[in-house]
Amino acid sequence: MRNTFDFAPLFRSTIGFDRMIDTLESASRVTSIDTWPPYDIVRKSEDDYRISMAVAGLTEDDLTITQEQNMLLVAGQKSDQDEASGQYLHRGIAARAFRRRFELADHVKVVSANLENGLLTIDLKRELPEEMKPRRITIAGSEGLAGAGKQIEAEKQAA
Repeated sequence: MRNTFDFAPLFRSTIGFDRMIDTLESASRVTSIDTWPPYDIVRKSEDDYRISMAVAGLTEDDLTITQEQNMLLVAGQKSDQDEASGQYLHRGIAARAFRRRFELADHVKVVSANLENGLLTIDLKRELPEEMKPRRITIAGSEGLAGAGKQIEAEKQAA
């Protein structure tokens, strides 16, 4: 059973959330869920996140991590060097190629990536530009407005 949501009411009362709504719509259209490799997403603090991905049997050379704007792509493909080492009688460790995509919010950047004991950890941080951080706006009284008008006229006469 597939649920569809009508986001039209949100368009009437919000401005600038089009990308988020498009993301929600595309997430609802996902047809198959790939469960390999398994991963966790952890929120470490207000602006810090960590993705932990189990990639047993892969090395740093087998993995590629790419960030393009608001998309993080983690890809892995086992090198063919192990194939020459012998004939497998049983293959229980998955060696298939994978591509895992993560949608990132605005201003989220990859800080570091580390592979240790078959666990790939990717640390992310949301870094808001200074102009986007909350700031206090001073309220000018009627005297402040009159003073601002006089300052503008003085600047016009000087030019």
